[in-house]
Amino acid sequence: MQSKLHMKVFVVDLLKDNLPVGYYYHNYEHTLYVQEKAVQIGRHENCTEKEIELLGTAALWHDTGYINTYNGHEEASCVLAKKYLPEYGFSYHEIDKICGMIMATKVPQQPKNKLEEIIADADLEYLGTISAAEKAALLFKELQSLTPSLTEAAWHKMQITFIQTHHYFTRYCIINKEPVQQAYLKELIDAAG
Repeated sequence: MQSKLHMKVFVVDLLKDNLPVGYYYHNYEHTLYVQEKAVQIGRHENCTEKEIELLGTAALWHDTGYINTYNGHEEASCVLAKKYLPEYGFSYHEIDKICGMIMATKVPQQPKNKLEEIIADADLEYLGTISAAEKAALLFKELQSLTPSLTEAAWHKMQITFIQTHHYFTRYCIINKEPVQQAYLKELIDAAG
C-alpha cells in the first residue's frame, strides 16, 4: 500500500505531466490551493480528522479528469480516483464519498451533504479573496486558449452572471468570503457600466 504523501506527489506529477498546454488556471497549483482551502474550511466547520482526510483526498483528485477531457472532467476524475485510491488504502465506501465530493464541484454546484458543501466552497473560494481578479485572468486565458473567439467583453459578462448566481454553502465562507465576493462583483459591474 502506498503512503498518503506519495499520493500527493503522484497526483501533482500526473497533472504536471499530462495536462494540455494552456491550462493556466486548472493546474496542479489550483489543485493544491483547493486542497488547502478544503482542509481549512473543514476545520472551521468542525469536521473530524477522518472527514478532513477524505476532503483533502477529494480536493487532490477533483480536477485530475482534465488530463482526459475538459467537459465532464468531474466524471473522468472519479474514474481515476476509483482506479488509484484503493492503492492508498481507501475503502469502496470512502471512494464513493470522495467521488460525491468531486461531483459536488460541478457547476452549477449541487452538494448533498456537509463535506460536499465544503469542497464546493473550497473550489470557488478564490471568488471571495482579494486575488479574485488575478485568478479570473488566468481562467480567461485558459478559456481563450480553448475558444480563441472568446472576447474580454464576453468573459466580463460571463463572470458577472456567474457571480450573481453563485453562493457559498458553509457558514465559514458565507461569513468570511461572501462580502469580498460581493465587492468583487461590484467592481466587475462598475467596470462594465
